[in-house]
Amino acid sequence: MLQYLLIALGGASGALSRYGIGRLCQVLPASQWPVATFAVNVLGSAAIGVVYVLITERGTLHSDWRYVLMVGFFGAFTTFSTFSLESVALLEAGKPLLALAYMLTTVTTCVLACWLGIIATR
Repeated sequence: MLQYLLIALGGASGALSRYGIGRLCQVLPASQWPVATFAVNVLGSAAIGVVYVLITERGTLHSDWRYVLMVGFFGAFTTFSTFSLESVALLEAGKPLLALAYMLTTVTTCVLACWLGIIATR
């Protein structure tokens, strides 16, 4: 039962943080590129790499933090479902090159950010 509570607390925090970053990105000049989603996915990917090492390799954080952070917070914070919807929207808007650039850049950058988070924390 405790696991569900930890996931819920992390998830609520992640969702609110995601919303906050979206609001912050609204002050940026208008762009066709989904800046908030891109930023959240990169930040979340790097941070989950750091937390992974701290929990599973170093034991610096108690294993319960996996539920709070990795499952709850980052599960709600990162937005690959939104990423997918925005990619389809760009395709449907007749912007296939922008859509492809967005998809390739997001996936590549997020995987790299996760790897760098792991390396930096090790």
